[in-house]
Amino acid sequence: MEQTCRCLIVDDEPMARQLLQEYVQKVPFLQLHATCASALEALQRLREVPIDLLFLDINMPEVSGISLLRTLAHPPKVVFTTAFSEYAVQGFELDAADYLLKPITFDRFLKAVSKATAQAPAPVTAPAASVAPAQPERDSIFLREGTKVVRLTLSDILFVEGLKDYVSIHTRSQGRVVSLQRLKQLEEQLPACSFVRVHNSFIINVEQVDVLHRQKVKYGEKAIPVGETYRQRFLEFLKQRNIQL
Repeated sequence: MEQTCRCLIVDDEPMARQLLQEYVQKVPFLQLHATCASALEALQRLREVPIDLLFLDINMPEVSGISLLRTLAHPPKVVFTTAFSEYAVQGFELDAADYLLKPITFDRFLKAVSKATAQAPAPVTAPAASVAPAQPERDSIFLREGTKVVRLTLSDILFVEGLKDYVSIHTRSQGRVVSLQRLKQLEEQLPACSFVRVHNSFIINVEQVDVLHRQKVKYGEKAIPVGETYRQRFLEFLKQRNIQL
């Protein structure tokens, strides 16, 4: 039996709350506990029952969604909602499951729910045309670099380096691409069959590595350290591929 996910909607705009409520009611495993017009009201609701998923507007009067989240000792999974894209970085710094930019479509809402709950999207009561058909396994990703969007072939990526709020993607044919997002965020977009995190600052594409060691991997003369925290997971990843170090 599919586990129920109890939700709380927090947004100072009545129409935004209504839309999210309608979306929640279309997903069978989501159970709406309440809708709140302010962060202060949400604090009271959060004391009533355990909340699994919080749909949280960022830009609210008196107390913002980000300020509310920072006050919670044990916050639930959070999906931020806002009309202002400049808040995205702050949202991901707080380990939000996803970030929805208004106006929010049902397809995008369902994707965020699936990501936050680690479940495949459930059948819903929305018209069939509103849910995109299943897509084949991707061979590329699109990343924003400055004012443009760049398509990168996954097999062309050598490794990814995290630079605080940016990632630097090193490729064989396109050189280096720098995108404003966190390493953890990009890690979730990369296929786990080829990419593995080996350090707090590095994700590697094992298919493109030239030399493997327990303490480092090499791409030509470029050496990338394997961090102590990630070493066991890295070795298990290689073992699954019948590679013994």
